[in-house]
Amino acid sequence: MSATPPSRLRSIIGGSIGNLVEWYDWYAYSAFSLYFSAAFFPPADPTVQLLNAAAVFAVGFFMRPLGGWLLGRYADRHGRRAALTATVLLMCGGSLLIAITPGYATIGVAAPAVLLLARLLQGLSVGGEYGASATYLSEMAGQRHRGFWSSFQYVTLIGGQLAALGVLLILQRTLDKAQLQDWGWRIPFVIGGLLAVVALFMRRSLEETGDFQRDTAARHAGSAAATMRGLLQHPRAVLTVIGLTAGGTVAFYTFTTYAQKFLVNTVGFSKEEATFINAVTLVVYVVLQPLVGALSDRIGRRPVLLAFAVVGTLGTVPLLTALERAASVNEAIGLLLLALTAVSGYTAINAVVKAELFPTGIRALGVGFPYAIAVSLFGGTAEYVALWFKNAGHEPWFYWYVTVCIAGSLVVYATMRESSTLGHMGD
Repeated sequence: MSATPPSRLRSIIGGSIGNLVEWYDWYAYSAFSLYFSAAFFPPADPTVQLLNAAAVFAVGFFMRPLGGWLLGRYADRHGRRAALTATVLLMCGGSLLIAITPGYATIGVAAPAVLLLARLLQGLSVGGEYGASATYLSEMAGQRHRGFWSSFQYVTLIGGQLAALGVLLILQRTLDKAQLQDWGWRIPFVIGGLLAVVALFMRRSLEETGDFQRDTAARHAGSAAATMRGLLQHPRAVLTVIGLTAGGTVAFYTFTTYAQKFLVNTVGFSKEEATFINAVTLVVYVVLQPLVGALSDRIGRRPVLLAFAVVGTLGTVPLLTALERAASVNEAIGLLLLALTAVSGYTAINAVVKAELFPTGIRALGVGFPYAIAVSLFGGTAEYVALWFKNAGHEPWFYWYVTVCIAGSLVVYATMRESSTLGHMGD
């Protein structure tokens, strides 16, 4: 039975808000690592401490394939709503663990060990969140405006990052640097844990999607469909997900999460200026997502992906070089907005493209697992690779690394089929 427009809208809003809380918890780590890296790791050069924090950030990503696998199977067997409820429980636990863990000066090496454990829990959560939420929003969206409504996955994903930055901006204005460094960085993780509890109650009231309800065979024989054998029956779709993700996820993490550290550690802005620049550009970036999603409903997904990849391949090195030399806050904002406008060609529609590649019975697993592999290898390591090149004295090499990754995805976009015409999804 198809959802009515009012119930469809309620479900999309409910799923999106839960998604925002999930990603707030995930990005609070990145937003506040400038402050807590000194608390969890031994005294060292600031770049080395950030490198340690980035390494834990990257390791958390390597739990995402496991989360994509376990929770993707769960979503295909027991429903999208059940999987979305499970992911928020894991995220809540990780956030509260970070909030209460003593620093290195108090418990020594146990501090980074517990931090790592918390990030592993969050990595498991967010690995399952992507596949389940992308599938849920895409199936709830309806055929005519699927690109538009599915773009709200990244609206709320970026919204979660903005919320983390908003908390940071407030704390930067209410606490001094010593207080933020000492204990203030714990506040956003307490907030995240509490918000996750709210999201849990919201998700328990979500409607299940019509696609899942109609697919009785997939639901009752899910143990046969949502398996590795079932996934390997769609090799082209799996490889397409990995290929189309690689360049997009590197670009996304470069110009969102890493940008804040780049502005401080390379360009020379203060932490407060960098946070402001990042927040302003992300606000505009959020607005771009539904616009680009709606455009894909009119002209197709593939042309939008191609536009991102061509601009990214040709423009990444000159743009990052110019950003490195930015002399004012306004110049940095303008350059980052150029980058994020191009990246919107990937972020606004990548979830719906992946969902359209798979049939219902294996969709959450098909979207979540290969995506998690690609984002772990490329997105989760982007910050670490950038800092590693910087520490080695060859920072511009990272600019070329991003370019090569985007160029690889360009090949995939140029050879893939238009996903919106494949007919795997109902209305």
